[in-house]
Amino acid sequence: MKRTLLLTAGSLALALGSATAAGTAQAQDQAQDRNDLVVGMAIEPPNLDPTTAAPVAIREVTWANLYEGLVKLDRNGEIQPLLAESWTVSDDNLTYSFDLREGVSFHDGASFTSADVAFSFERAMAPESTNAQKQIFEPIESIETPSDHEVVITLSEPSGNFLYYLTWGDAVIVSPETADTNQTDPVGTGPFMFEEWVRGDSVTLTRNPDYWNPELPYLDAVTFRFIDNAPAQASALRAGDIDAFPNMGAPELFAEFEQDDAFDAVAGNTEGEIVAGINNQAPPFDDVRVRQALMHAIDRQMLIDGAYSGYGQPIGSHFSPNHPAYVDTTDVLPYDPERAQELLAEAGHADGLSLTIKAPQMSYASRSAELMQALLGQIGVQVTIEPSEFPAQWIEEVFSNKDYEMTIVAHTEPLDIEIFARPNYYFQYDNPDFAALIDEASVTADEEARFDLYAEAQRTLAEDVPALFLFQLPKLGVWDADLRGMWEDTPIPSNDVTEVRWAE
Repeated sequence: MKRTLLLTAGSLALALGSATAAGTAQAQDQAQDRNDLVVGMAIEPPNLDPTTAAPVAIREVTWANLYEGLVKLDRNGEIQPLLAESWTVSDDNLTYSFDLREGVSFHDGASFTSADVAFSFERAMAPESTNAQKQIFEPIESIETPSDHEVVITLSEPSGNFLYYLTWGDAVIVSPETADTNQTDPVGTGPFMFEEWVRGDSVTLTRNPDYWNPELPYLDAVTFRFIDNAPAQASALRAGDIDAFPNMGAPELFAEFEQDDAFDAVAGNTEGEIVAGINNQAPPFDDVRVRQALMHAIDRQMLIDGAYSGYGQPIGSHFSPNHPAYVDTTDVLPYDPERAQELLAEAGHADGLSLTIKAPQMSYASRSAELMQALLGQIGVQVTIEPSEFPAQWIEEVFSNKDYEMTIVAHTEPLDIEIFARPNYYFQYDNPDFAALIDEASVTADEEARFDLYAEAQRTLAEDVPALFLFQLPKLGVWDADLRGMWEDTPIPSNDVTEVRWAE
């Protein structure tokens, strides 16, 4: 009897093995036949023009797919040619001369020329511009176009990061004929063209048959589907409704995907710092002792374990650990609830205080808010959590009107420490000494000297805590195991699918 059962079990195993092999072969055949891709995202973009608004979701759909800049960051964070084939920089770091790629056209058939570069940058610099990163264009003194395929940009002062900034979505090149309608009907020079936007559901792009690089893209169509519920993201992946979620919002389920051969699950890096932003002009948060007390009350590792299943890295300032100028400042104001209570008492709040956190619906924000509510409660700070729908409600209430006390959000732009040098930014942090450091760093071309200034700036923020610096946002990417070319890290906010393809 036992032998019979063993034989039966063995036969069953063989049968299952054959069926699995057949199923795998069938899946591979199906993968080879596919030329489309469905990518999942947590947030729907409010529009499709990255030169007019800040939300990262705009860039995650459009950057490098629809629109292109003179240069781009590759998946390793290195600057590469794009619409500019080459460039030179004068010895005084004031003049940038670009040779533009020939034979490039916009999706509406219009030829790309140097005039489009001049238009795009002058539009970004204009007083009425709503470009979220206008400051990157401020050093530009003049733009000359000696020919259709040459652009010479002269700066009024050196800008050590000028070329790097030109890789951002805010600096993509748009056509004068379509700039006003790009928010809903985007036209760029990229490898994919806009096809359809089903509000509340998806944006679909199709292959640009006239793309200047005839070898790209590999796919005929890409659909970005928007699913904000983290468990639903995982379910959509398992059901095959989504082929890839470049940054899945359910970290507690990530380990299961790591063990599933049907998927590739990669824990990569982003440039995103998760911070609890503080309204520095609203009492009692205008008192640095109160801000320092709040920081001392936060156990960052506990937050990472609870909110992101242990994925992520504690930070003590607003700077990516991936950057060579990073310094670890987590020991400046470490977890120390007793010192937190002392500081509150010194600031006149021995009996505690209360505050409200406006928390967007992203899982990292809502989970962090709940954990912070418990941690701050231990030092007598009563926290009320108020949901804030992102991006529309959050942009209006927090970012624009500064109607908040504390919030939680990930700042995903690379090298964006300078946002704390803007007194009118939503933190309302006004420290002339810090602003002077950032100003000096921005005009310092020598890399070592610039990095020293960034290090001092990080230490200043760590001590002054204009926001509670929590942890570096990880990139928990999950995609079909037959997909090739997905980015494992995110050196710039994007979902670049230019080189994505199915296995052959």
